[in-house]
Amino acid sequence: MTSTSDHQSGEVDQAVLDGQAAYHPRALAFYDLMVFRGSAPLFWRCSPRNFQQMYDTSIGAKHLEIGVGTGYLLAHTRFPVSNPKITLADLNPSTLEFTARRLALYETTQVVANALEPIPVPAESHDSAALSFLLHCVPGSLREKGVAIRHAAAAVKPGGTVFGSTILYLGVPVTRSGRWLMDNLNGKGVFHNNEDHLEDLRDQLKQNFDDFDLVVRGSVGLFRGRKAA
Repeated sequence: MTSTSDHQSGEVDQAVLDGQAAYHPRALAFYDLMVFRGSAPLFWRCSPRNFQQMYDTSIGAKHLEIGVGTGYLLAHTRFPVSNPKITLADLNPSTLEFTARRLALYETTQVVANALEPIPVPAESHDSAALSFLLHCVPGSLREKGVAIRHAAAAVKPGGTVFGSTILYLGVPVTRSGRWLMDNLNGKGVFHNNEDHLEDLRDQLKQNFDDFDLVVRGSVGLFRGRKAA
């Protein structure tokens, strides 16, 4: 079951649009192979198992996915209930439609939204929220775009969890091939992570959560923050 809400407040910065424009219908068909079998393990040195484990151990019965990609991780997640309610929030209608079709067995709601602005869902309405492989596509440094973490936290109930992952440029080990690919993707406007430092990510988590985890796998920061009950 799928419902849709179209909400965009004001004009969206062109760099934000550029960061999600690569996720068009043709590219989405190959995204899982390219990312979870290609760039993640080979260039960023992070096994897909790390992402899936975070979903399996963090997700709630009512979940908000911010920056939905193809829904690969959601489709393979072990939810704590048999009938989860999933809100899909993204600027790109193509990714929303693709992911909603993939999750057709679940109750989903599609929301067109910019992660740099408050997500148009009721405050404290979800058990969990995820920002997976999103922040490195958003322009600005983590000191600026870390506001997306605050917006995710605002949508989660007390005691709920915000989790996710992002590819970092600074403060983590990056292979020569990984640096080449990052620079290439930054040059094309697909990535915007050449200022993204591990310590800035840690600072954003400290600002939003009293209790959080941050681990590094290769060039990827995986994080989980628990909202105070």
